[in-house]
Amino acid sequence: MRGADETLVREALSARDPLPGTTGFAGEVDGGLVRDVLGREPLFVESGTPRDSMPVWSHDPRDLADPELFAAGHVRDTDGERAVWTLPDPEPFADRETAVDRVREAVETSVDTVETDGLAVAFSGGVDSALLAARLDAPLYVAGFPGSHDVGAARSAADLLDRELHVVELTHDAIERAVPEIAAATGRTDAMAVQIALPLYLTAERVAADGFDRLGLGQGADELFGGYAKVEKAPDDPRVEADTVRGAQREVVHTLPEQLPRDVLALRHAGVEPVTPLLHDRVVSAALRLDDEMLVDGETRKWTLRRAALGSLPEAIATRDKKAAQYGSLAARELDRLARQAGYKRRMDDHVTNYVESLL
Repeated sequence: MRGADETLVREALSARDPLPGTTGFAGEVDGGLVRDVLGREPLFVESGTPRDSMPVWSHDPRDLADPELFAAGHVRDTDGERAVWTLPDPEPFADRETAVDRVREAVETSVDTVETDGLAVAFSGGVDSALLAARLDAPLYVAGFPGSHDVGAARSAADLLDRELHVVELTHDAIERAVPEIAAATGRTDAMAVQIALPLYLTAERVAADGFDRLGLGQGADELFGGYAKVEKAPDDPRVEADTVRGAQREVVHTLPEQLPRDVLALRHAGVEPVTPLLHDRVVSAALRLDDEMLVDGETRKWTLRRAALGSLPEAIATRDKKAAQYGSLAARELDRLARQAGYKRRMDDHVTNYVESLL
């Protein structure tokens, strides 16, 4: 069992408690397989195994001939596979002041309990990673091409926090080397997955080379607190089906079990263990109680998280917008450039994915 003590997992199964106080777990307990409701820990089974028998399984898909991602919130044993947990749907907080207080308490408690031994922090200068940087005594790292948004934002935020920053300068040679390694570790070759993983993977390599074995990340905040444009614009954005901002928030939270294995597997392959305090159950529980205006206020996404962050951060950091890492680091742009230089033109269907597969 990874991520939680087996006794706690048994209690969560018995009580059917989806958020028992962990940052995720998966593995075998009492002869059955189990994965937490948000799929924060990867778990794979050998595809094609009859549902009434225990399959060969692993946390690493490379251990299996034909790996299949095990469903989040499910149990599988000799009685078959079944869902045991679903994401709670609690009533929203009564008012925004209460929401800010509860989110602040949940976030600060989750971050402050992180052990800093062997820890570094992936720092982009945005509110999510800055909450870790401000409250943890750990070195800060950012990855990006020269002139990239993330490097500039991280430098200015580090100055405001009076912290030293380590810059991992990305290059075309580093991308070409890392792409097949990421694909092998994650089993993913689609362009978006590789683009997202690239800056994380190259940051993790540098962190591991510098002697650290754990990497703190602000992952989950965008999904939980309304950080995406498609959530802000619900129901008018065709990328979501929900007809409210809160409904769109839940819709993107439900994508985490598919997304998180990509990052966890890439980071472990690079030599570090991810540490994600903003994905702790107490933070998830608080975030699920936010209504539309607590998530997005006008054009301000992650409104409650930003207000809560003012207890830890200067306003200039708590309120700033940032780009997704693959764009802020310029990794996506430069991978596209490499694909075109190799003859994979944009007029081709999925030209970057074709280029990635050519490197394997």
